[in-house]
Amino acid sequence: MSSRKPVIKPAKKAIAPGISLVALLAIAAYALLGPTGVLAWGDYRQRLEVQKVELARLQKQRDALRNRVELLDPKAVDPDLVSELVRRELNVAHPDEVIVPLK
Repeated sequence: MSSRKPVIKPAKKAIAPGISLVALLAIAAYALLGPTGVLAWGDYRQRLEVQKVELARLQKQRDALRNRVELLDPKAVDPDLVSELVRRELNVAHPDEVIVPLK
């Protein structure tokens, strides 16, 4: 029995540092390889550039729509816009107009 006690005591003393080391390695691996880790930064940069291009496109589209809404102001309606909307919605044309179908 006495020969086993010296072997067990160092093993018991090594359990806590061993578990701590495994936990530390798991955290380090997650920090390096995880979805928000160091290796994912390159992918985030690429996605950021794509999102910036998409944002610029959407801002341009928003500005165009904002301009169109301003032209539809009931206090000062743009006659050309009204004419365009009526022709498109009601499918009408003036008698002196020539309609050219686009294919």
